[in-house]
Amino acid sequence: MSEQMPAAEPGPADSAPADSAPAHSAPAGGVSADTVTATTPDGAPKTPGGGRRRFSAGLIIEAITQGSSTVITILAIFLALVVGGLLIVFSNPTVLNDWNHFFSDPGVALTQTWQAISFAYTQMFEGAILNPATVSAAFHGGSIAAIFYPLSETCAKGTPLILTGLSVALAFRAGLFNIGAAAQWIGGAVVAVWLGFGVSLPPVIHVIVCVIGAFVGGAVIGWFVGLLKAKTGAHEVIVTIMLNYVMYSLLSYLLSTPTALQEPGQSNQIAPFIDANANLPHVGGPPPQAGVGFLIAVGAAAGVAWLLSRSTVGFQFRTVGASPSAAKNAGISVERVWIWAMLIAGGLAGLAASTVVQGTNTQLTFNSYGTYGTDGITVALLGRARPFGVVLAGLLFGALQVGGSYVEAATLGQVPADIFQVLEGLIVLFVAAPPLVRMVFRLRSAKGGMEAVAKGWNG
Repeated sequence: MSEQMPAAEPGPADSAPADSAPAHSAPAGGVSADTVTATTPDGAPKTPGGGRRRFSAGLIIEAITQGSSTVITILAIFLALVVGGLLIVFSNPTVLNDWNHFFSDPGVALTQTWQAISFAYTQMFEGAILNPATVSAAFHGGSIAAIFYPLSETCAKGTPLILTGLSVALAFRAGLFNIGAAAQWIGGAVVAVWLGFGVSLPPVIHVIVCVIGAFVGGAVIGWFVGLLKAKTGAHEVIVTIMLNYVMYSLLSYLLSTPTALQEPGQSNQIAPFIDANANLPHVGGPPPQAGVGFLIAVGAAAGVAWLLSRSTVGFQFRTVGASPSAAKNAGISVERVWIWAMLIAGGLAGLAASTVVQGTNTQLTFNSYGTYGTDGITVALLGRARPFGVVLAGLLFGALQVGGSYVEAATLGQVPADIFQVLEGLIVLFVAAPPLVRMVFRLRSAKGGMEAVAKGWNG
């Protein structure tokens, strides 16, 4: 990819608010909003005359042969699974030994290879999506809830990934690269945990106050980044990277100070448990089952989708992301857009912290932030910076994490869970390199069709 900074296409002229109409005129040296898109806001193709292309078998064939963004993503996942299968074989000494005798008995080597790969992927599916044994048991008096437990674990794992992915994706659409989701996550976690154990409120109100506090905590960190960029021109990449380290150190200090967030009588860096009234409810039992946190993530995705495609603010985000100079000439305050985009992005990362510290892990430690910040970047990339694409990408990564652990247990460690982390990286690698996927599968270069015309990582 020739460009690092993503810029999403503005919507069509007929969907723009009246007060934003001037943004469609092409200033001297600039690009009009209408010229940077070949799709409607929901990503559907448009004809040259401006109408939506008619859905047909020919359109599907065209999308496949030309390699639309959806087809490229599916083929990238398939290609990553193939490479992952090779890694599974190379990690299996028995299969490798059979390959040493390939020329004397090729059938055994091929059979053992297929069985090793199919068993690993079958166990991953059963651990992350659906285990047929639980369905059979349910018809013989077993638990019906057990059928949905693997999927609920996937949703629980994917929830914070969806929200940090939305945080990064929203900034992408405004032309910003938010690498500071980790710092924003910590900001939200600190506020949510403090409100969780330091304030006494009724059950439902306590949950709502903590969730709002988490959003505000992350939003303040994001707002500070946007403010610095708007007022001083400081690059958001540098600022967010530095703020990550600042927040790491701040969290370490707070969790090491008894008068701050450290649990009384503890020498470890750990905060008190939040009050039971502040816990997000779960479905059918204790964590890590999915619950209200997952609903918050899906609701946030719907809200971001509406914001970007149906609101004046979202139109301004997309216009600035496509061309800041054209947006400024059209009367849009680019600096204000940067501030608001980073504020909302930070709030979404703060919500990710809320779903963890109020849901799956009700005690904040120094390592609680994990890799949510960096994973958010890969989820946003895989989801092509589109809200519901981010939801699917977050669920896919959640399934790989849950399924990887299940496979490692089922194979007694013969297939390490790290292989599935490699799978995540391979998927993103292939999605980020469409020419490579087109070369492998001998696809023609896309010329419109179902592929959105956009720049950078969200194209």
